[in-house]
Amino acid sequence: MTAELREQFSETLKEAMRKKDSPAVSTLRLIIASVKDRDIAARVRGNGKEHIEKDEILALLQTMILQRQESIEAYEKNNRTAQAEQERLEISVIERFLPQQMGEQQIKDAIDNIVREKKVSGLKGMSCVMSELRKRHPGEVDFALAGKISKETLLAVSNELAG
Repeated sequence: MTAELREQFSETLKEAMRKKDSPAVSTLRLIIASVKDRDIAARVRGNGKEHIEKDEILALLQTMILQRQESIEAYEKNNRTAQAEQERLEISVIERFLPQQMGEQQIKDAIDNIVREKKVSGLKGMSCVMSELRKRHPGEVDFALAGKISKETLLAVSNELAG
């Protein structure tokens, strides 16, 4: 499955080059380079893997989107709309490779299930919930939103247990 995603990056890059779509070309080159860097790091760690797995690639793509969202906020605060628009274009290229994103209610339901199954409460359970979300729904979750929902859910469970 990982090879399939890597091939998709290469094919999309070739197509973008044919269309002379420079924002897509630069973003795809960045994605491919980042994946190769992670592959090298995996080999150096000596865990017996030549390449990182699909879920690690999806997490990398989500991180890249999060970084660009933060940049957009900074650019907009400083009235740098052209740079913000460039970041939005890059996000649209990266999102092509992610699975369908879960909606807010789907994330909430997934978190509720994890909280019930793992019997966690309070903010100490946050890392457990987020770790399980990553395992169960690789590439499908907006973790900024999931963090907010997890915090609210875990605090609500703590209050129920205390009350």
